[in-house]
Amino acid sequence: MVRELTPELAKIAKEELNENPKQILNDLNQIKEWISKQHHLKARTDDQWLLALLRGCKFSLEKVKVKIDFYYSLRSSAPEITLRLKPTQPEFLDFIRIGTIVILPKPKTGLNPRMILIRPGMYDPQVNSVADVMCALYYLVQILLMEDDTSTILGTKVLVDYEGVTMTHLTQANPSLLRKMILVGQDSLPLRLRGSHHFNLPTGIEIIFTLISGFLNEKAKQRLRIHKNVDDILEFVPKEILPTEYGGDGGSLREILDHWVSKIVEYKTWMQQEEQFGSDESRRIKISSDEVVGSFRSLDID
Repeated sequence: MVRELTPELAKIAKEELNENPKQILNDLNQIKEWISKQHHLKARTDDQWLLALLRGCKFSLEKVKVKIDFYYSLRSSAPEITLRLKPTQPEFLDFIRIGTIVILPKPKTGLNPRMILIRPGMYDPQVNSVADVMCALYYLVQILLMEDDTSTILGTKVLVDYEGVTMTHLTQANPSLLRKMILVGQDSLPLRLRGSHHFNLPTGIEIIFTLISGFLNEKAKQRLRIHKNVDDILEFVPKEILPTEYGGDGGSLREILDHWVSKIVEYKTWMQQEEQFGSDESRRIKISSDEVVGSFRSLDID
C-alpha cells in the first residue's frame, strides 16, 4: 500500500510527473519483477520507496531501472561516500548533531519544494570530511522520501551556507571525490533537485565551483544561484521554514536537528536492512561499457 496524495499534490503529480493512480500498482509490480531478475542486485522493494523512484523519474520504467542499478552499484564503486558513515552507528548521529545537514521543516502553507540546508563550515576538517556530508545526506534523503510526498512531487532545493569554511575544508574536495559526490547526489538519489542556492562564499571557492560545474548536467548548472548572504535568499525560501538563527520562524537549529536524530533512531530497522543492500558486480551480466555509460547519461534531474 502507498500513501494517498492530497488533491493538490495529486494534480501536480498527474500533470508534471505522468502519475496515473490506476497504473501505479502495475508499475510497482513491473519494477519488482525486474529487480528479482537482476542476480547482481539486492535491492529494496518497499512500495513507497519504489514509488518515490518512479516519481523522481517521471514514471519512466527504463529510467527507474537505470537509477536503481546505479544507486546500488555506487555502494561498491564509491564506498568512500556511501559507506563512510553507517546510519546505525553512534558516529552518524554525532555528525547529524553537528548541524552540517539540516532538513528544514515542511511549510504549513503553500506548495513549495522541500529545503535542505547544508553548512559545511560546521564540521571539523581534522575529524570529518566533506564526503561525510554527502554520506549523511544519502541516508537522510531515504527517510525524507519515505515520509514526505512534497519532496517526491515538488522536489527539493539545496541551500548551502559557507560561513566557517576554511582552506582546509576546500582542499578536501579533490576532483575525484567531487565527481563521485555529484554522481551520488545528482544521478543516484531519487530526488527532483529544483535548484541550489549558495551564500556566504569564502575566498578561494571559485576553483571548487569550476570543478563542480564540469560534473553537473545542464539543468543543475542553470539552477545554481550564488547570493551574498542569507538575506538574499529570502525571496526563494519561505521565512516560516528558516531556523530562528537565520531570521526565520521554523524553530531553532537544535530543535530541528533533535527531530531528525529521533527520526534516524526510529528508522534503525530500516537502516539495518539498508546496510544489507547493494550490488555484487561479479554476478552482473556483462554488457559493453558504452551501453552502461549511455544508460547512466540518460538520467536527468528535474
